[in-house]
Amino acid sequence: MTTETAPPRMRIVRHPLRYRLLEVKRVHRVTPGTVRVTLGGESLEDFHEQAPTDHVKVCFAHPGDALPVEPVVVDDTWMDAPVEPVTRDYTVRHYRRDARELDIDMVLHGTGVGSTWAAAAAPGMRLGILGPRGSEEVPFVHDWYLLAAEETALPALGRWLEMLPAGVRVIAFAEVPGPADEQHFGTATDLTLTWLHRGDAAPGSTDLLERAVRAADLPGGTGFAWVAGEANSLRPIRRHLRNERGLGKDQVDVDGYWKRGVVNHDHHEDEHTPHA
Repeated sequence: MTTETAPPRMRIVRHPLRYRLLEVKRVHRVTPGTVRVTLGGESLEDFHEQAPTDHVKVCFAHPGDALPVEPVVVDDTWMDAPVEPVTRDYTVRHYRRDARELDIDMVLHGTGVGSTWAAAAAPGMRLGILGPRGSEEVPFVHDWYLLAAEETALPALGRWLEMLPAGVRVIAFAEVPGPADEQHFGTATDLTLTWLHRGDAAPGSTDLLERAVRAADLPGGTGFAWVAGEANSLRPIRRHLRNERGLGKDQVDVDGYWKRGVVNHDHHEDEHTPHA
């Protein structure tokens, strides 16, 4: 779908790179496969977040250690060190400045570092947080938005739906294993949200999101598309949106949050979203 007027450009807002050691205040099982960890600490007072896809690097302790290794940050740059922290990228789900609290949703996805920690998370445990390094701001001036995500990107999908202007048209698709994994998102948008159930298929192995996006009846006017999930499965969606739908570069953000068979995949390596 093409437009006569060039869409407004996204912009990246940089934030000071700071490490924070936080304590787990609460743990809540959002769905059978998703754990919400609420972190707290006075160092969150000057925490920065302002865009739907804002994310941090969560620093986990090495096996046998009580605390994570603190990253070495010099002149706003993360430096190499003899011992590096164990890190994984996670989207900021909620930030409550007055309460000094940060919510991180963690998917129980196999036996990885984050999944294993989340399965055993309890109040009093501590995690390190680095970032956000920056925010990718999309001007909320489009006529419609197409959003698509699987469970690893549901926190960002929820932020999109909560932050978009009231009444704007949104067509959204979310892939999860089954009905028990669906979540409720508050929104003031004119939303059509379709849940896609993959059943026993392995995460990242289906084309459910691709087929849903291809079949979507998009409105007229200037639109913006954001899609996130397993990197390999998103490539045909990116091509479809750019080549077949005719959306310009600044109308599409397709983000590989993880890649099958790859540990600690840099989930923005194919795009221009700032890293933590």
